[in-house]
Amino acid sequence: MRTMSEIPAPPQAKKVPTTRTHHGDTITDSYEWLRDKDSPEVQDHLHAENTYTDAVSAEQKPLREAIFSEIKHRTVETDLTVPSRRGGFWYFTRTIEGEQHSIYCRVPVSAPDTETAGAQALESWTPPEVEPGVALPGEVTYFDTNAEAKAHSFYQLGGMSIDESGHLLAYCEDTTGDERHTLRFRDLTTGENLPETVEDVHGAAVLDPTGARAYYMVADETWRPWRLYVHTLGTDAAQDRLLLEISDEQLWTGFGLSSDKRELIIVSGNSEYDETRLLDLTDADAEPVLLISAARRLLHSVDPIELDGQRLLLVTHNASGPNNGLSLTTAESLAAQALDEELDLGTEVLTHEDTVKLEGVAVTAAQVLVSARRNTVESVQLLSLDTLRQVRDGGSPVPTSSLPGPAFDEELFTCAVTSAEHEAPLFRVLYTSWFTPPRIYDIPHAATSDDSAAPTPILRRETPVNDVDLTAYRATQTWAPGEGTAPDGSPVRVPITVMHHRDVTPDGTNPTLVYGYGSYEISMDPSFGIPRLSLLDRGVVFAIAHVRGGGELGRWWYEDGKKLTKANTFTDFIAATDQLISEGWADPARIAALGGSAGGLLMGAIANLAPEKYTAIVAQVPFVDNLTSILDPDLPLSALEWEEWGNPIEDPEVYAYMKSYSPYENVRDTRYPAIAAVTSLHDTRVLYVEPAKWVQVLREHQQGEAPVVLKIEMDGGHGGASGRYESWKERSWDYAFLAHHLGAVERRF
Repeated sequence: MRTMSEIPAPPQAKKVPTTRTHHGDTITDSYEWLRDKDSPEVQDHLHAENTYTDAVSAEQKPLREAIFSEIKHRTVETDLTVPSRRGGFWYFTRTIEGEQHSIYCRVPVSAPDTETAGAQALESWTPPEVEPGVALPGEVTYFDTNAEAKAHSFYQLGGMSIDESGHLLAYCEDTTGDERHTLRFRDLTTGENLPETVEDVHGAAVLDPTGARAYYMVADETWRPWRLYVHTLGTDAAQDRLLLEISDEQLWTGFGLSSDKRELIIVSGNSEYDETRLLDLTDADAEPVLLISAARRLLHSVDPIELDGQRLLLVTHNASGPNNGLSLTTAESLAAQALDEELDLGTEVLTHEDTVKLEGVAVTAAQVLVSARRNTVESVQLLSLDTLRQVRDGGSPVPTSSLPGPAFDEELFTCAVTSAEHEAPLFRVLYTSWFTPPRIYDIPHAATSDDSAAPTPILRRETPVNDVDLTAYRATQTWAPGEGTAPDGSPVRVPITVMHHRDVTPDGTNPTLVYGYGSYEISMDPSFGIPRLSLLDRGVVFAIAHVRGGGELGRWWYEDGKKLTKANTFTDFIAATDQLISEGWADPARIAALGGSAGGLLMGAIANLAPEKYTAIVAQVPFVDNLTSILDPDLPLSALEWEEWGNPIEDPEVYAYMKSYSPYENVRDTRYPAIAAVTSLHDTRVLYVEPAKWVQVLREHQQGEAPVVLKIEMDGGHGGASGRYESWKERSWDYAFLAHHLGAVERRF
């Protein structure tokens, strides 16, 4: 490893002092001028940072290439997905060796019609067998992303929508990385695009079932989706009708189809409460109907359901407790209570439980699919329509934990519904674990209404992996003592996932990488990853610290790691690191850390709190100047973040608390580990300027010889560059940087 004297001098940005004052506290910031990304001087500086990073990491190039080669070799590059049925077609994607993006294909359904009962109906929902590189009879490529991307340095789809007849495709494309899309339409009978387009669309658009209208959002100047429009096909976009405008700067608006595609469900909300409306898609002139307003301060979701000819609503909500319950009511009942002081959510169906988090439901014509989390693991439970009828007619509600669900052999896994067509005789789930590649299961709806019956999953496919013995790896769970107490009065315990090669033992000598996120109630659920194997084969222990601020242990786990308890996220991560040392999994002199976005804030915080514990840190698109960003409501997403972090503009306590942990504000004279801040110029979620400023002050205060580098993708967004090979290169860069500083360069297994 080279010494500091052998490394070229890093770029030094000029200092242009600017000040800000809040609550009597004045801060001088010398690098705020780097925010002007269109400035030639800023551009030159960023290019200089990349040049410096290339020089610092030059000796890691063979390791990067080795890891990339391993990822590429283990990935089946010419591959496909399991076909999913919609209407008269089976839809699936193919990937082709050497191509960056997926191609979208379909083939007509040739099985018996779904109106036939019994086994024949199930047969008509059995997907055709597709082979990599072999076309099915009648197969058509209706969207080749590689061909669309050729004219652009960046290309990403924001989403696709196809009408019920299968004749019209609506798709949104982003060609810069700023997530502002162009909406286009394609006639799937001819393969030609229609002449009309809609510019500056936020996210995906949705076609109504007839294909006559498309619904889409646009964002305000802070990149917050706030206006919902409807575009009538065959008309100029300038004539599009504004359906809804949400002026509350703390609400993010999204929408989707009801399960039977009769209504558009419109949700405006944040991490603490929602506002829900329904729009009747059978009426071209309909207006959105408000059901539950943001003034209720209720965190909820609404799912329409047809039961015995009556249109009802299932409401998942936190009125009965933080882990949610489920109630049955009607749209008319909710709308009629708009001005009432108290809100009656109807008949309770599923009760609140302290040990089970009800995440949400999906409605089908046969039953209700319930997503629930228990002891970090999320799976699917089944609620029969007969149980709904019994509760509707005066029966007692039931706990979610009493519902049946598909059974799997592993202790730690993820099982999530990926497709639940309303009239289908089955639903589809994706199953994966830390060392089980993604599996697609179709699960038939129960033949009876017995809530004690668990259906048998039908395995459709397991993602193939080349040349690897997955039995050579292990995943276990351990727990670290955290600060404070749980709601039941017991001491806090932080779950840790430990992954390693079977020949790696807890003998205190292992290089270790600790990953963390811990925000927005996002859980780090078990998932298979080919790139991770390259670290495990080099003897690295890969640990995931499931810190507070995530959702692994229910709503309280999230609430105890946000706003004025945010520091628990950081101390949990350090506690997890210490636990790995005490159990012998980690060599205390060879520990690295990795996190991105809000997890990048975590990286910045632990770098200031405990720099001596880590050899290297990679912070991906890091939210490290969070106080500056959230103090400016005109910046993208800042006002929306107040429900996550607090409002430092209005609240001096929040201001002081955020200032106490903000990475940029708390850099100090110390021996920092090697740090790589990885970002993208066009990221609209975490602006590049945050890591650009952060690395400058880190270098000013660095008392050791470890390098601090900024790697910036000049054509990417929040997710980096587009295309799977570019994604593999980025992951290889991150892992090589970490493995290099951990002294884990050579493969051991």
